[in-house]
Amino acid sequence: MPYLYRAPGPQKHPVPKDARITHSSGQSFEQLRQECVQKGILFEDPDFPANSSSLFYSERPQIPFVWKRPGEIVKNPEFILGGATRTDICQGELGDCWLLAAIASLTLNEKALARVVPQDQSFGPGYAGIFHFQFWQHSEWLDVVIDDRLPTFRDRLIFLHSADHSEFWSALLEKAYAKLNGSYEALKGGSTIEAMEDFTGGVAETFATKEAPENFYEILEKALKRGSLVGCSIDTRNAAESEARTPFGLIKGHAYSVTGIDQVNFRGQKMELIRVRNPWGQVEWNGSWSDSSSEWRSVGPAEQKRLCHTALDDGEFWMAFRDFKAHFDKVEICNLTPDALEEDALHKWEVTVHQGSWVRGSTAGGCRNFLDTFWTNPQIKLSLTEKDEGQEDCTFLVALMQKDRRKLKRFGADMLTIGYAIYQSPSKDEHLNKDFFRYHASQARSKTFINLREVSDRFKLPPGEYILIPSTFEPHQEADFCLRIFSEKKAITRDMDGDVDIDLPELPKPTPAGQETEEELQFRALFDQIAGENLFHQFDTDKSGTMSSYELRTALKATGFQLGCHLLQLIVLRYADEGLQLTFDDFLNCLVRLENASRVFQALSTKDKDEEFIHLNINEFINLTMNI
Repeated sequence: MPYLYRAPGPQKHPVPKDARITHSSGQSFEQLRQECVQKGILFEDPDFPANSSSLFYSERPQIPFVWKRPGEIVKNPEFILGGATRTDICQGELGDCWLLAAIASLTLNEKALARVVPQDQSFGPGYAGIFHFQFWQHSEWLDVVIDDRLPTFRDRLIFLHSADHSEFWSALLEKAYAKLNGSYEALKGGSTIEAMEDFTGGVAETFATKEAPENFYEILEKALKRGSLVGCSIDTRNAAESEARTPFGLIKGHAYSVTGIDQVNFRGQKMELIRVRNPWGQVEWNGSWSDSSSEWRSVGPAEQKRLCHTALDDGEFWMAFRDFKAHFDKVEICNLTPDALEEDALHKWEVTVHQGSWVRGSTAGGCRNFLDTFWTNPQIKLSLTEKDEGQEDCTFLVALMQKDRRKLKRFGADMLTIGYAIYQSPSKDEHLNKDFFRYHASQARSKTFINLREVSDRFKLPPGEYILIPSTFEPHQEADFCLRIFSEKKAITRDMDGDVDIDLPELPKPTPAGQETEEELQFRALFDQIAGENLFHQFDTDKSGTMSSYELRTALKATGFQLGCHLLQLIVLRYADEGLQLTFDDFLNCLVRLENASRVFQALSTKDKDEEFIHLNINEFINLTMNI
């Protein structure tokens, strides 16, 4: 079958060893399990307790939840019964269809499933009430440990459950994902691609079905063959349309899984079909090629068996591909590698990862619409040195992800609207200023700024050096981000805002005896440098007596200080007011501290190199000595 991916050859269930331990005890799953076995107790997770704090953060349960272990719900619980399949995914009372659609897609890839759901656990010998699951987060794998107490009402699971009530892997997986994100409530609402990436570490690509390429069927066929996870949905025009049912039995604003694609002989012609699943486990398409439609009467029993066609109301259904494109609006594909789906050849992709932050007042500049602050965003230099095989350009994919927004929902955080732009780099090897962006257009950019966790696009540009600028749409919005750059050939990247050397201002010349003290002369020289040349006033654009913190980088550079991004953020936090403004006194105080710290560093750096010192660069040293 072309729609079920299995790794070639016999496969042992792997137990990944490179996932980072996340439990507060610092112990691994196996260490915690063995400890419980030796003590003869069942594990209780203090990091995600069995109480309302793990359920909701903004509301109280409307029904009395009772936390129970699987053995208290059924007589003979099983972790996985007859293999983990998409029919094990039935949605409960939580609005996390996006997550369930991703889990259903995950079951189609045995290798990816075994990574997320390690097979070294069961309710059999060695059971201690503890389970673990592994998720990809911001370029690393995490091992998430949970106990098996699940929220129930009248001995039935409230949230995700299997069609067979004695099977519990899917319910426990949902609990582990809820723990990863802070609570069950944090899982309400989302994009299928978000969970797909957390299950694979893959790269997302989104297609609008009405604008999809002519070979869209082949793209989906190749994606499923390669084990990619695929989801689809119907857009809503307003909140009232959310989960509204169409006349054809489809649900708007609802996440579906694409679980198969194939062709069938129908009245002498090849008919392209696609198989879709509703995570509710019921409510299906009722048009042509639906479970009980007349079209199936023209298909023989053997062909129906090959396609796994049934007339059960299990949420899964076939439909003509042309109907799929007409009724669904969006398809999300999570590729386990960034291989172009329209190509036949597999490539070995190079990847680089940059972790960064948008900090209000220093590096949260917003998009190009906000010229005065756009240039202050983090800047990453990208050197494309080798052309693709037989091509004149270099192919690369940029994926920008905002971090931990779902976990921060309990504090009022929402997904920010994010995107990025790519500019041709000038010869100067430094952070580009406002004037550059005033007179230069971008060479490429993300298709749109959108409030999704990740924005990714594929590009082809000639060899050369470029500056990539990730940003929020609006300025002054704070978040951490992870930027991944995939390239077919080796690409060199460098953070233009990393720790850099400071160009120290010239020291004042020694003064004749009998005049001002050296300390007074140094202070006067510094004052003349700032006030004498009206440096502060150059950046006080509205003549208000204050300077925008976004201009601080340039103002400090004009005095001889070129600071790393992290140190600049700390200085803004220390000296800027709530309106992100600095007074002249604040600016002068900052310069005096930088001057003193740089002098001490300069003096220490001239000492004997053979002496034993803790080695710090200038930015680290100033950060330490300025006590900010």
